[in-house]
Formats: sequence, C-alpha cells, structure tokens
Amino acid sequence: MSARLPPLGALRAFEAAARHLSFVKAAAELHVTPAAISHQVKALEEQLAVVLFTRLPRGLRLTEAGRAMLPELGKGLDHFARAVRGAVAGELAGTLRVTAIPSFAQLWLLPRLGRFLALYPEIEVVVHGTSALVDFAREEIDVGIRYGRGHYPGYWTDLLFTEETFPVCAPALLDGPPPLRRPEDLRQHRLLHDWNLTAGETWLTWSAWLGKMGLRDIDPARGLQLSDSLMLVEAAVRGLGVAIGRTSLAGEHLAAGRLVRPFALTMQAGFAYYAVCLEGSETRPRLRAFLDWLAEEARAMGG
Repeated sequence: MSARLPPLGALRAFEAAARHLSFVKAAAELHVTPAAISHQVKALEEQLAVVLFTRLPRGLRLTEAGRAMLPELGKGLDHFARAVRGAVAGELAGTLRVTAIPSFAQLWLLPRLGRFLALYPEIEVVVHGTSALVDFAREEIDVGIRYGRGHYPGYWTDLLFTEETFPVCAPALLDGPPPLRRPEDLRQHRLLHDWNLTAGETWLTWSAWLGKMGLRDIDPARGLQLSDSLMLVEAAVRGLGVAIGRTSLAGEHLAAGRLVRPFALTMQAGFAYYAVCLEGSETRPRLRAFLDWLAEEARAMGG
C-alpha cells in the first residue's frame, strides 16, 4: 500500500515558499495569509518528519531535505496543472505544427524551444522553416510566427515583440587593426549585406544606416553580399565584416559574447514579430499552451 500523500495545499505552500524563500511572497502568490502558509508548511514538516526550512530573521533558507524535494515537486505540480487543463479544456497531447522564417526559427525559437518541450512533453512539435507565406489550412499548419506589419486577414494575430536594429561585429574587430570604435571607422571595414530583403526593410540596409550616421562618402553597396540573414549573422560572428543586426537574430550571440555592438546606435524596425493562427483555433488547448508560452518568452526578453 502506498504511503499517504500530504495535502495538495501544503505541498503548494511549500513549493511557493521555497521558490520565493519567503512566506509573505508565497502568501501573495496563493492569495492567503503568511500565517496560513507558515501553518501549512509546519504541518507538512510534521507529517514528513523532516525540517524543510531554516527560519531566519529576514527570510528562509532551504534545508538539504527542502532542496532535494523542491525540483521534483515543482515538476509534479506542473503535471497536475496540465492534467486539469486537459480535463477541462480538451486534449493537449498530439502534434503541433509551427512555421517560421528559417533565421528566426534557428536563432530565436530553437534556443528556447527546450523549455516548452519540458513543460509539455505530451506535445509533439514539428517546426517548418520557410520564408513563404504558408496557407495554414492547406498545409495543415497550426501556428506561425510572422515578421511584418501584423495585418493578416483571416488569422488571429498576437504581437510578440517589436525590435531594434544596430551594427554588430565580432569582438576581434573592435581593436583592429584598423580599430572599430566610432562610426567613422567603418570607412576601413568591410560591410556585410543581406540582399534578400523586401523592398520596405530599409532599417536593415547600409544605405539607411550610413545616411543616419552622416557617412555619405562610403559606398553603401560595397562589401560582402549574402543571400539570407542566417549567412549574414554567421559572417559577422566569423569576423568577415560589420553587419546590421537585430534584436531577435543577434540576441543569443550578443549574450554569449560572439558578437558585440561597436557603437551605441539603434534604429527601430518597421516590422515586428507576430504569432498567427487561423481565427477560432487560438482556444484549442494544445495551441493555447504554445501561444501562451510564446508570449511569456517574448515578455522575458522585453518584448
């Protein structure tokens, strides 16, 4: 016979208090009083015959037993939440087909996708990288991430984030020779170009950027021409020249130190990233879970 499990309320109280290391913050999250959280945690400790927290004058510290218990308990509560959502709103398990332009899929979506897969292991994700405007009904696509102005008739649309553009290069280029510390130094450096831009994406062209910086004596077409933004970013990482980067595609490389911004200049992009799906499908549990996760990831990066 299995051991009797502690009450769910006590487990939730401990998990929240352990994340915040505070009965007060846990109480605010669970909409109860700090005294109620303290009482539930004390009852849990008595039932388990272990001490989970060391009570300090200004907060809490997890004991070894508390640290051992927290990760698996957090996963268990997540599973409970998904089970309830599935029972109330419909089935979560199954295939979710996602489309995005290849550069965004590789440089923004895939580095984050592991978090979604960990939260929803029952959802089988298929990522389709394409620059074409896919017909969702014909191609059996559930959700797409589009880069544009947000006008997509027949589709439910949610703005994920706008983005800024800025020059980027490999760290080695900063000190040269020749150095790259001021916009004027671009005269001595190779420019990298993505020639597969749409006609309206002026914020990603050297013509617009050199005009913004007052460097009208530099030929905006000179340098290395590349057919897509993935190659553009890779060329910049490898030190082949200076590229116009953008928040979504350069973010991971900037955070890792593979790319740097040689000067603090930005230009707002005229397009933004949107999550889109066929109107009426956004309430389906599997799709809703992905849309909510996308929105949370966008918020986490300041979108």
